This record gives sequence, structure tokens and C-alpha cells, in this order.
Amino acid sequence: MNMKKANKLLKNPNLKWIALVLLVVMVFAIPGYKWMEKDNQARAQRMKSVLSPVIMVPGSSATTERFNELVKLLNQNTPTKHSVLKINVTTNGNLSYSGSINKNDNEPFIIIGFKNNKDGYSNIKKQAGWLDEAFEAISWDYKFNNFKAFGHSNGGLIWTYWLEHYYSTYSDEITMKRLMTVGTPYNFSEKNMNHKTQMLEDFIKCKNRLPKSLVVYSVSGGKNYESDGIVPEASVAAGKYIFQKQVKSYTAMTITGDKADHSDLPQNQQVVQVIQQYLLEPIKNKNNQVIPRQGKKSDNDKNGQNEQD
Repeated sequence: MNMKKANKLLKNPNLKWIALVLLVVMVFAIPGYKWMEKDNQARAQRMKSVLSPVIMVPGSSATTERFNELVKLLNQNTPTKHSVLKINVTTNGNLSYSGSINKNDNEPFIIIGFKNNKDGYSNIKKQAGWLDEAFEAISWDYKFNNFKAFGHSNGGLIWTYWLEHYYSTYSDEITMKRLMTVGTPYNFSEKNMNHKTQMLEDFIKCKNRLPKSLVVYSVSGGKNYESDGIVPEASVAAGKYIFQKQVKSYTAMTITGDKADHSDLPQNQQVVQVIQQYLLEPIKNKNNQVIPRQGKKSDNDKNGQNEQD
């Protein structure tokens, strides 16, 4: 091509527009390709991951320090100690971390607390949103494909709201295997099931959003025949109207005896044994045989009602 033809082509306005469009496509395509490549790598890492954390949420007025005694008790009789990562979420969704997950720990404890940890349905909905902020961050950072959830008191309400309104975002890649709630007031302070709170009505209305593969354990305290001293037993039992016939199985248990009041439940020895037996993964030896946990014996009674679908 001679110089005259070349100059003529360069002066062609249509060619200038074509060149500009190609340049814009390249500018956006390269970062997009890199993002897709990074996303595919993350998916591959997630599929291969053996990490299965236990994510804990405390109740109202409680911080990430709420489960210190529980973690200590759970770590007493296991060959591999569970490492602990604590995350505090501000009202702006900012996260602050303390502790860490050990490299060889496949079942760490991740405790998520909130700066605004007040009671009330409106706050529970906000806290579920803040839980999602933390969950999104750790799911990206640690690439786990399954986890177990634990909630004491309002912590169980926060998990329930999160399941119904946020979990579907992750359910294609991440499975909540088991949920255990302890002393969770699904109908707040109401003792009469004919008087359903707005929160309970909303939970029941959205129960079809719950994952069908989920296994749920609801534990109540029996300080007396009616409550754990704070939460009515009927309020805890109201969870069956949410989970039963919606999830894989729903099991209700009542802990009685010493330290069965609401505030003592997380460190109650019977609760510790229930967590070890039903929430945590079984301990196995090199031959893949299950090793029984040697838990501390207790005189407390455990009355379980198993309601499976």
C-alpha cells in the first residue's frame, strides 16, 4: 500500500469510529477476562476445600466474647483444637477481626458479633444484614463450600432471618449443613401460640425459602416447667411452625437440671455434649474410624423430642 492510500484510510471517519470502538472493547474486555479467570479459580478452590467452619452468633447484648467458655469446653476433649476467629461488625458494615484460623484446622469456630446488639425485631433484621456482610467476606477469603451454624438466644433468630432472605445468594456454591439454636425465642416472650408476634408470622410466611437439605436442632432450657428463666419454652417450641416439613429434619431438645437457665445454656455441659454429638463433625483416626469423644459426665437430664420429615 502506498502512502497516499494509507493517508486516505486514516482520514476515513468510519475507520476512526471502528478503531475507537475496538479500543473501548479491549479496555473493558481485559479486566473482565481477568475477573472471570479469578472467579473461576475461586470456584475451583471452593469445590476442593475441606474447610467446614462452625459459625456462631450470640444473642442480644452479647459480644464475640460470649462463647469463650463454650469454646474452652469444646476444645478440652479433641485431638485437634478448634481455632477461633472473631469478627465484629459495625452499623456501617465495617469488619474488625481478632484471632485467626489455623492452617491445618478444618473445623474452626468463627464468631460474628455486632456493635449494635440490641433486642427487637427491627434490629434482628439489621443484624441479619450485618451477618451477611461478614459471611460474604469470609466466604470469599476462606473458600469453604459448607458450614454449620450455631445461635444462642436471638442469634438463632438472626440465622433464621438470614436463611430466609440472604442464603439463596450462596446456596449454589455453599451449603449450610446443620443449624443449632439454643434458647431461641421464635415468638419472643409470648407463651400462647394463639398470639403470634409479627416476627413469627413473617418467619412462617417465608419458610418455603428454607433449604430442603438443612438439618435443624432446637435446644431449650428447662429451669422450670415453663421457661429457662427468661424465654418461655412455648416460644422456643414455636420454631417447629417454621422448620418442620420445610427442612430435612427438625429435632427439639430440652435441657434440664443444673445450669439450665438462659444465660448458662451455652456453657451447660449437656449443651456441650449435644454440640459435639450433633453439630460438629465426628473425630476419625487414620483408618477413617470414628473416635468417641470423652466428654465430662453430668447429672443433668436431656429430654429429646425428634420430629423428622
